[in-house]
Amino acid sequence: MPYIRVWAVPIFKALKPKLIRINSPMAAALKDQYGPDVPRTIGDMVQAVYPVFKHATFLDDALRGYDDLALMPPGKHIAQVLQQHLPADYPQALAILLASCEQSHQRDIGQSLASFLFLPHTLFVSLFGLGHFDLSMQAQHALTQRFTAEFSIRAFLDHHPLATLAQLKKWTQDPSPHVRRLVSEGTRPRLPWAGRLRQFQKDPTPVLALLECLKDDPALYVRRSVANNLNDIGKHDPDILAQTALEWRQDASQERCWIVGHALRSAVKRGESAALDALGYGAAVLVALQNALMHSQRIQAGKAVTVSVEVLNPGAQALELLIDLAVHCVKANGKTRPKVFKLKALRLPAGGSVRLRKVVSLKEMTTRKHHAGVHAMALLVNGRARALGEFGLLKR
Repeated sequence: MPYIRVWAVPIFKALKPKLIRINSPMAAALKDQYGPDVPRTIGDMVQAVYPVFKHATFLDDALRGYDDLALMPPGKHIAQVLQQHLPADYPQALAILLASCEQSHQRDIGQSLASFLFLPHTLFVSLFGLGHFDLSMQAQHALTQRFTAEFSIRAFLDHHPLATLAQLKKWTQDPSPHVRRLVSEGTRPRLPWAGRLRQFQKDPTPVLALLECLKDDPALYVRRSVANNLNDIGKHDPDILAQTALEWRQDASQERCWIVGHALRSAVKRGESAALDALGYGAAVLVALQNALMHSQRIQAGKAVTVSVEVLNPGAQALELLIDLAVHCVKANGKTRPKVFKLKALRLPAGGSVRLRKVVSLKEMTTRKHHAGVHAMALLVNGRARALGEFGLLKR
């Protein structure tokens, strides 16, 4: 048969990295870029290495109800339809699918979400490869260098936790930063667009052991993922996060200090004393606020509010200050919830002062909706709130 040659070639050779960072605000853009051309392109690539592939039938099945799907579901849907049209034997089907990745395609690599073309390939592994652990690990090692396998690896952490953790430990030393990032990103307890890893929410010890191996990784790409993982852990175990931060800051490089600061960002915004202590801003300080100004107290929705204030150190000793701005935004149910904006970290000398200014946009965003009502504002000085005033947000 004409496709026997595909199964005979090495299918796990290194793939060219075409990885993107995933952020939930990309949801609308993903939907726009994940149209019917995606399954059509995948079908073309598969048929190029598997000539008996019934491309037209596959496309009919893949596009049935496709327009009603959003975000991750299209990838899962395509993976399931691929399984129906590839050989029933998983190793054979996987060989064809991976070989197809080498085929040229017309997707615009200039698009920020172009690599999502390979999302179905990773989900194929997680949906149908749990019974072929070694083969599936090799496939994810290859695929994550083309599109992240952070979503697919989680099924193996659920079904084969010890074996998967052992494999991830080996990958912390992999030459590819994409593979090393898979270790930290794939084990995030609260990974966006993915189900939570509740076993690590209960006990993050296995994850911390992996992150320990990556805390001085040479790639910022990996270090950022490490920080995000720690940030996730801190939402369930603030004390563990603070203790890890204290340990990692000992004799730390500038790069590792950045990881700690980025990992503590949410805890600092929540005003957690242990996190502030870990960064050296735990002590209560006496400062004076002067000349607080707000350019308007009645703001039209879609506009911006500008606030400025002078912070004075009236004492005889210099102060280490971490200063943020909290806007208590009105939610749809009428209650308020603080949104914290970073302002400045500084050493303020005795008798010294600093003028701070922040423009807060009130435009509608994917991740933030604005509702009419009274919004209180406060300055957070080393986690302690100092009232600044309030403004009324008007309806459009």
